[in-house]
Amino acid sequence: MDLGRCHHGERPGTPEDDRRALHATVAELERLRTVAAGPRAEEERATERRHLLQLAIAGTLGAGSEPVRRLLGDAFGQEFRSVEDWEPVCADHLYALRTRPPAQVASDLLVDLLAVRRQSQTAPPTQVIELQRITAALASVEGNVLTRLGEHAAALRWWRTARQAADASGDLGLRLMVRAEEAGHGLYGQRDPEAVLRLVESAERIAGGPTADLLTTRSKALSMLGRHDEARGTVRALVALAAGGVKGDTFGFWSPNQINFAESWVYAGAGDEAAADRARQQVLATTRDYQYDANVRLHEALCTVSRGGVDTGVRQAAAVIATLPAAYRSHHIVQTGRMVLRAVPAGQRARKAVGEFREVLGAGAGSA
Repeated sequence: MDLGRCHHGERPGTPEDDRRALHATVAELERLRTVAAGPRAEEERATERRHLLQLAIAGTLGAGSEPVRRLLGDAFGQEFRSVEDWEPVCADHLYALRTRPPAQVASDLLVDLLAVRRQSQTAPPTQVIELQRITAALASVEGNVLTRLGEHAAALRWWRTARQAADASGDLGLRLMVRAEEAGHGLYGQRDPEAVLRLVESAERIAGGPTADLLTTRSKALSMLGRHDEARGTVRALVALAAGGVKGDTFGFWSPNQINFAESWVYAGAGDEAAADRARQQVLATTRDYQYDANVRLHEALCTVSRGGVDTGVRQAAAVIATLPAAYRSHHIVQTGRMVLRAVPAGQRARKAVGEFREVLGAGAGSA
């Protein structure tokens, strides 16, 4: 399928061209639903998924392709929804993201993103602001799912869309939530930790000070930079701030176990076994997100390596990743595994167990 004309904003030459592009797009979206399943080789699945995810680059059917957007909406038979009907849609996609393979989430999410953007173009002014809120939330979920798939360039475009829509809505809480989401996911190989800290600082200027969401990301970024004392101090500030109550967002992005997750990350990186264990057990007792489950177990391995148990730690980490079904080995999980690998002292990286773990990570990266 040649998607180049749509991606570069060129208008198809005839209505028939539009219709052919529509049918090809719909077929690709439907095929994407089953990319993560079936008996095919991992390399074939990864290659095909990357091809299909061209649909998401630059907002998929971008400026100049309105005929295709219109036909796509007609093809799915979607009537315009009320704002009240859109808000549960965002929550549904978040639930899917936390419980299903990311490749299975991508197609349904993309269809709804195209639908809400199409609706925004023709909605009365009284509805546009609320539809901007929906767009910002859905685009944030899209940035998340593309990051899980390792599609960083496309994810960054959707983060930009989310920021623009949130800013247009005038909703301060949403503006901060979107920026916190972008910064937090940037730590998984998408941005340098120093760049993530700059994003946090920029958002704090908008907020007028730190927020719980931003402090979780600041603590993790500091930990990645080896600034463990600062990271632990930030986690303590986070816990103190959260003790006064944290107001969740309308869509369900924030959950209290994000605090425990940040503690698990930071204390594991610092080799503080007792504190890391407590935080990990709290996450495991409350999370519904398979990524949180896998990643706090990887934090346990990170803590073991940080305390000098290299062979034991990398074998723990290898077992976490190897036992996950391939479709669930998201980029977030593989990147957390790489944190464990980076914690191995340079003089011990030639050890057999480390080499075996490196092979497991390589296989995981091919399917994530």
